[in-house]
Amino acid sequence: MLRGRCNSAVTDISGMKVMNKTPASVWRNPVHFLAFGLGSGAAPRAPGTFGTVAAVVIYLLLPPMGAGVYLLFLALSFVVGVWLCGRTAEDIGVHDHGGIVWDEFVGLWLTMFLAPPGWVWLALGFLLFRVFDVLKPWPIDWCDKYVEGGLGIMIDDVLAGLMALACLQLIAVLVL
Repeated sequence: MLRGRCNSAVTDISGMKVMNKTPASVWRNPVHFLAFGLGSGAAPRAPGTFGTVAAVVIYLLLPPMGAGVYLLFLALSFVVGVWLCGRTAEDIGVHDHGGIVWDEFVGLWLTMFLAPPGWVWLALGFLLFRVFDVLKPWPIDWCDKYVEGGLGIMIDDVLAGLMALACLQLIAVLVL
C-alpha cells in the first residue's frame, strides 16, 4: 500500500511547484474521471481549488433536500469517494495525486450542510474549506500523512469540511 502524500511535484522555470501530469486514463476511465472531479483536477496548477469550484457548481445544481436526505447524500458520496480515490490512486501508482479531487467535492458539500442560503454564505464556505484544506491543522495533517488508501485520501478533506462547517455555523449564529 502506498503511504503519505504524493511528493513527486517538479519545479518549473518560474520556481513554481507543478503537480504530477494528469494520467491519460482520466479521459478514458470513468472511475478516474470521477476521482479527478469530472476533469477539474486536471488543472495544471491548484487542482484542489479547481476541484472545489467544480464542487460548488454541482452544489448549486443539487435539488433541494431536507437535512436527512442531504446527510444520506454526503454519506453515499463519502463511501463512493473512498472507493473511487483508492482505486484511482492504486491504478496510477500515486497516493493522493493532486488531481484526485473527489475528496474536495465531499469536503465542500459537507461544509455547506445546513448553511444559510445566499452567495455570501457559499463564498464563505468555499473560503473556509480551502483554508482548512490547505493549512491542515491537527488532526488533518496527521490523517493526511498516516491514513492510507482511499480512506486516507478522503479523510483529511472530510475533517477540513467538518472544521469549516463548524466555523460557518458559528458565524451564522453570531451574525443571524
